[in-house]
Amino acid sequence: RVTRHTAAMSPNVVGVLRGSDAKLRNECVVVSAHLDHLGISEPVQGDSINNGAYDNASGTAMMLEVARAFASLKTRPRRSLVFLSVTGEEKGLQGSDYFARHDAPDSMDVVGDVNLDMVLLLRPLTRLVAIGGEHSSLGPLVGRAAALAGLEVVPDPIPAEVVFVRSDQFSFVKQGVPAVFPVSANDGSPEGNAEVAHWRTDHYHSPNDDLSQPFDWPSGAKFTSMAFWAAWLAADTPQALRWNPGDFFGSRFGAKP
Repeated sequence: RVTRHTAAMSPNVVGVLRGSDAKLRNECVVVSAHLDHLGISEPVQGDSINNGAYDNASGTAMMLEVARAFASLKTRPRRSLVFLSVTGEEKGLQGSDYFARHDAPDSMDVVGDVNLDMVLLLRPLTRLVAIGGEHSSLGPLVGRAAALAGLEVVPDPIPAEVVFVRSDQFSFVKQGVPAVFPVSANDGSPEGNAEVAHWRTDHYHSPNDDLSQPFDWPSGAKFTSMAFWAAWLAADTPQALRWNPGDFFGSRFGAKP
């Protein structure tokens, strides 16, 4: 086997909104989404461009709208917020790993991450799964945020997939930072579940992931509202975000110094 290696550069894009509390504004909650996809691949029906409409233009657009909403507020949460668009997720979480291992802007301490990645809006959304929510105090906050947005939090239907270690939130977890990854659970119906399974077979990581697919835009607004409230609650809570006592990830990686 012959391999060829070339150097490539791809930047993360970072925005910062400073918090209102003089003591807590040096802590920050990250709202992350990855900006990359697979580029050019084998053609599907003559199309070789992986557009990544759901994976991950959906999460990126929601992260930007959350940032827009926070920027318009007269009152800001206690902690600062970092809006992070990371590169290289599809190449092994490289952009988020780099960010998590280095100082945040202004040498702020990252205390939590809310990650937005591939939010399927194939039909009207009523439920979500807070991937990783059972490991830290972020779980109950996402529950409150979901209720405010009119959504129900349900258990992970495929825990054997261990999705918690498979998107950018895991880069923060490895640095001891509590993180959560909210994902769409559709409407919970057998038809809806079959629809998601079909999407994963025929559209996931394919040029077919484009804007010709169904998008229930009101559900997108509802999920974005949930993400806003989750970030607000995490950034404004008086108590420090923490791993649950005895949790595997908290014990394995420890609290960030």
